[in-house]
Amino acid sequence: MRAWLGYRRMRLLLDLQISRDLAGDSGLSEADYDVLSNLSERAEQRMRLTELSAHMLWSKSRLSHHVTRMQQRGLVDREECPSDERGAVLVLTKAGRQAIRAAAPLHVESVRQHFIDLLSDEQIKVLGDIAETIVNHHREIAEHAPTRAGSRSSAG
Repeated sequence: MRAWLGYRRMRLLLDLQISRDLAGDSGLSEADYDVLSNLSERAEQRMRLTELSAHMLWSKSRLSHHVTRMQQRGLVDREECPSDERGAVLVLTKAGRQAIRAAAPLHVESVRQHFIDLLSDEQIKVLGDIAETIVNHHREIAEHAPTRAGSRSSAG
């Protein structure tokens, strides 16, 4: 129980501090940063909305609404998908590229200051192993999950 409660408290405190730093340093939210970093890591700096929503574990609707706000700020553009008229492709704009390039070093510094630099090399390795175990478990669950209509929550 100590590990679970400690993890929950740690996650809340880290998320709060790192989000504060990110917003204060760059004016970006965590969600903005996630979208921009995912797009910037692609060679073509573009990604289908459905692919990004699946990667971020967000609904298409939630991501679409967030992207609309980012478009209004000039950070991304939305284009029609050439292979699927109903699909949309997100494209990183020049302003979006500049925003992520400016934010990334300060974000990394915040993560180091409030997380990485507090741990020994051994603790970082163990935490990496733990994270890998949990992520792999949930990846397997997702691969074998029933559709929403047959999900556990509908069973009562």
